[in-house]
Amino acid sequence: MPTTSLKTDLYELTMIQAARDAGVADRQCVFEVFTRSLPEGRRYGVFAGIGRILDALESFRFEAEDLDFLRSTGQFTEDVLAYLADYRFEGSIDAYAEGELFFPGSPVVRVEGTFEQCVLLETLVLSILNHDSAIASVGSRMIQAAAGRPCIEMGSRRVHEDAAVAASRAAAIVGFSSTSNLEAGRTYGIPVVGTSAHAFTLVFDTEAEAFQAQVNSLGAHTSLLVDTFDISAAVESAVAIAGPDLGAVRIDSGALGETAREVRAQLDALGATRTSITATSDLDEYRVFALRDSPVDSYGIGTRLVTGGDHPAQGFVFKLVERENLSGEMEAVAKKSAQKATVGGSKRAYRVRGAKGEACAELVLAGDRDGQPAQAPGSRPLLTRLVERGEVLDSRSQWERIEAARSVHERALDELALADPHIRTGQDGDVALPVVHSLEELACLRNAGKR
Repeated sequence: MPTTSLKTDLYELTMIQAARDAGVADRQCVFEVFTRSLPEGRRYGVFAGIGRILDALESFRFEAEDLDFLRSTGQFTEDVLAYLADYRFEGSIDAYAEGELFFPGSPVVRVEGTFEQCVLLETLVLSILNHDSAIASVGSRMIQAAAGRPCIEMGSRRVHEDAAVAASRAAAIVGFSSTSNLEAGRTYGIPVVGTSAHAFTLVFDTEAEAFQAQVNSLGAHTSLLVDTFDISAAVESAVAIAGPDLGAVRIDSGALGETAREVRAQLDALGATRTSITATSDLDEYRVFALRDSPVDSYGIGTRLVTGGDHPAQGFVFKLVERENLSGEMEAVAKKSAQKATVGGSKRAYRVRGAKGEACAELVLAGDRDGQPAQAPGSRPLLTRLVERGEVLDSRSQWERIEAARSVHERALDELALADPHIRTGQDGDVALPVVHSLEELACLRNAGKR
């Protein structure tokens, strides 16, 4: 994915310049990405966007015109501009797998390298992760609320044109079956769907003429929008024109549950028993859950998905947790700020599971560089090396990445649902897993669960 190095914050470059002047820019550092909390009522977050970061990283360059602009600000020395001209990330990146679940304090990304190499990536990393993970997190709730019925992403007209493509990808990761966005289809291989809007019906003299034109063009298996005027009359006309093989009807207004029951009964009476019903109209996970007992076969979801519901940014931060000292050794560093304190030290994370495979906790160990802790049997490591010495290790195609992320996401949800089936409703509740920071905390948690 093409990117520009100037889609970043000024302070990253001013920090580099001051660090170079002070002789500390080449100190080895470890930065981590995490969120301090989940939005109210959210039981888990879904990690998404690292695939887009890998693509953006490979083209994160300062071209001549970028450097000319920076020079024109009068804030940078020629030494810094020369460094930026040759900038290539040469460090390492570890991350959770896309589709994985995260919780407050989960170290979802670790970036290692020199200070000047790593700090320059803060905005690139956070802008992508905060957006994509927000979409994936609310989208997962919608998929769970839909209980196996297909969901279509159709929010392109509600967000920035580039954000719409990214949102389609994030939605696909958590199980949305298709998108209305053509660029998302071309770029990521996501199946594209779409037929007509109310404007198409209104441009004809009669609704029947509009239906006939659409069937002539797209075939009887198309989906006809039936709520422009009178729904009952539209359904009768749709079946008369397309026949019992009519693919679907779409309802985009009104009391969707009640209307769906009436339409289902009418379709069946007309012999269109295999014609499905798609519901749209400002759906979110709550409205989708409320339609579980209605004869709705699929959902088209737009605004509430692509804007992250009530939480358009996930809340990730990018913090220095370890740095090289004067002796050349790595030492933990941490903020002590009120309400924004951080936990120092490079960390490993594990999903701890019980005897039946159910998720029990997230174990985050600072300073753990030796792999899975023996005292946490059944746990699985969550961080994987994705970039080594600047080289991206993931060579899969865009669609292969999405398919793999779907599998990761479903496995993680299965682990949660074994312990708490309420996860499958997509509704509000407490954070699903505790995050513990030592084996002693984990032991106490397990002992408390036995009482």
